[in-house]
Amino acid sequence: MTAATQADTAAKDGANGPEGPNLVEVENLKVYFPIRSGIFKNVKGQVRAVDDISFEVRRGETLGLVGESGCGKSTTGRALIRLREPTAGTVRFDGVDLTTLKANRLRSLRRRMQIIFQDPYGSLDPRMTVGSIISEPLDTHKLAKGEQKRERVADLLKMVGLDPSYVNRYPHEFSGGQRQRIGVARALAVEPEFIVCDEPISALDVSIQAQVLNLLTDLRDRLGLTYLFIAHDLSVVKHISDRVAVMYLGKIVEIGPPDQIYAGPGHPYTRALLSAVPVPDPVMERKRRRVILKGDVPSPANPPSGCRFHTRCWLYEKLGQPENCRTIDPPLREVAPDQKAACHYAEDCLKSDVGVAHIDDRPTRHGTPAAALKVAHKSTAELIGEIPAGDIDKALIPSIEETPAEGAEGATDATDGGAKPN
Repeated sequence: MTAATQADTAAKDGANGPEGPNLVEVENLKVYFPIRSGIFKNVKGQVRAVDDISFEVRRGETLGLVGESGCGKSTTGRALIRLREPTAGTVRFDGVDLTTLKANRLRSLRRRMQIIFQDPYGSLDPRMTVGSIISEPLDTHKLAKGEQKRERVADLLKMVGLDPSYVNRYPHEFSGGQRQRIGVARALAVEPEFIVCDEPISALDVSIQAQVLNLLTDLRDRLGLTYLFIAHDLSVVKHISDRVAVMYLGKIVEIGPPDQIYAGPGHPYTRALLSAVPVPDPVMERKRRRVILKGDVPSPANPPSGCRFHTRCWLYEKLGQPENCRTIDPPLREVAPDQKAACHYAEDCLKSDVGVAHIDDRPTRHGTPAAALKVAHKSTAELIGEIPAGDIDKALIPSIEETPAEGAEGATDATDGGAKPN
């Protein structure tokens, strides 16, 4: 049996067999880009955009992927659905190794995995109408035609909150948020199971971001979708994700549930990211311990030896610059239930309060006395019932004599004294 036949058989078994807990499994994934120079464009080096990462995306969950610009987040998302060819490693989708599939088999499997691109302006063909953009996947996979296709396009527009009468309009006639909704409708056209959301809200206004986030959350709950959600905003990732993975210079340095990671990060870089998030509370802002990373991010073409973060790590300096940080690349290991971190001294990092001293889930109120809060919960009838009979007018409308202004008593006495005869 040839490798292609084995891949097709595995694909069929994965599509029809029992469902496992993981929809996507990534092992030792590498994506390198060659550096060419000279007249003959010889390869002089490699940019290690993604360098030996392993993780899984569980069925029905949203895995958030965060990190600085250039750390390899988008490249990872594209490699997962083979929009970017991996240099090495395996990507299994429902048990099928995507790296071994031929073009025809991969195209048929792409019906189950789609992507929402980052740029709502550049990801839509300006010469195509909205109806043509959304129906193109239906034509590619031969899912519908004629009246059935038109009804499907209208249903998709309704699903993402757009008027079905927009089918004959062009992308330039829409706002950024509406264009992103069109991109979501196109991704949903083939009824996928897995969607890579490549920073879908980064180019939108804050008010539009909330609308798109609510739309994605609603579609996930209604259709049972699985997301890889790539973003920069840590608060957004915490809001929408079931687990969070943190990337730095082509490596995943921490992964786990958002509540655990945000309350007790096991990697110094995660703490540095959290300390950069502004807190809308002046008192708590003054209390927390900030981390200011020194230096620039190293080049992925020439990453540091050992731990890639040690050149900017505050914990490395605090512990006296241990040698193993410079010589040994730390593996991603479990530091808490369902939480992994790639740090030799993750236990010391967990004991620190750097970056998360401000975190407090207790609700706080400012400017309202506790006595006023108690009264605010009482109805008008209860308040009136507590006033003695006949005293309602005095209780609600105090007279001038009962509430004299400060200094008024002395002024009255002086007036009376001047009016009395000697």
